[in-house]
Amino acid sequence: MDISYREIYMLNREAARKQIVNSYLALGNISEVARLWHTSRNVVRKWVKRFEERGEGGLKDKSKRPHSSPRKISNEVEQKVLEARKKTGYGRKRLAWYLAREEGIVLSPNTIRHVLGRNGFKGKRKPRKVFYPAFWVWETEKPFSLVQADTKDILDKGTLGTRLWTHMLRKRLPRYQWTCLEGKTRLRFLSYSRELSLASGLCFMFLVMLWLRRYGMDSEVVWQTDWGEEFGGSNPEKLTMLEERYYQPLGAHLARIPKGRKGYSGRVERSHRSDDEELYLPFLGSIWSEQDFLRKALGWVYFYNLVRPHYGKDMNGKTPFEKLRELGYGLPEEFALFPPIILDTISTDWLLETGNDLLAHYNPRAQKFVTRWQPSFGWALMGMLHGGRN
Repeated sequence: MDISYREIYMLNREAARKQIVNSYLALGNISEVARLWHTSRNVVRKWVKRFEERGEGGLKDKSKRPHSSPRKISNEVEQKVLEARKKTGYGRKRLAWYLAREEGIVLSPNTIRHVLGRNGFKGKRKPRKVFYPAFWVWETEKPFSLVQADTKDILDKGTLGTRLWTHMLRKRLPRYQWTCLEGKTRLRFLSYSRELSLASGLCFMFLVMLWLRRYGMDSEVVWQTDWGEEFGGSNPEKLTMLEERYYQPLGAHLARIPKGRKGYSGRVERSHRSDDEELYLPFLGSIWSEQDFLRKALGWVYFYNLVRPHYGKDMNGKTPFEKLRELGYGLPEEFALFPPIILDTISTDWLLETGNDLLAHYNPRAQKFVTRWQPSFGWALMGMLHGGRN
């Protein structure tokens, strides 16, 4: 069997070198040995020379440790670093400051890090702060205790293709879809915007919560989102402010999926694929205006929630609304027909009229909202929502 030096080397380095030397001792010719083992003459010459100088011990791996380390600190200095660490418990930066002041020893924090590391002093990792614990939808017991909220960039050339992508740009159709999907039943509410903004995200949340309260859904709702800036980003102080000022007074709670683990939002992510396959790819080319777009979107909401069968976990071919009814909620069909709207202008007016204060408080005991906004804007929103039911 024809086998090369490299193949033996990958299995056992020392055995491969012995084969090279044994072949040379038998043949006495470096070129012949190199040809026999499919390697270079330099490799053969190297191991033959080491064997002649040191015997079989020369065929073992050499230590890669340098012969000298002129910049290595002395054992005495290293011992002082360890003693200072045990005495103070300081980290590398404070230890550098302490040694310079108390012992007159000037060392860089990186040098101290290496000294501590090779002597078993491993820095304690700070436990990751679980600011918003994540939830799996199959763990929820009742509808609207957990919703998955996400945005979808409709203007995806890889998905739409050049023709539909160009059509969207020319007709100036809304680019972003805002999706709120109820985890247990898959019932969805949609809105749209031309830009991604935190104002639109808060406005969308507010409108959905207003819709739920309008139909008597008074339990706390967990809004589980990704870490996009349109949902508040990742600054803990900012998220705490949003939670306290906007979510909690409406009976909502802000949650976050772990970064890089989209499985926690699997159902809303999967629904976006259905949007492409059953709405945008077949119908986008025949939509010529924003009004046509919203009309088609409302039809899609009707089809998705009231007509389209679903075959995910525990759905068994039921529609989201049928599943809701099965779980004991006697709501009218209009509940599933949240009217899709363009958020940009509404969210801007919302912030201009209300400032950065809360728009509404929901009082579960009183079963009513106590509004803080300007009456004209409040009635406009209520009229829009009521109009969507007709």
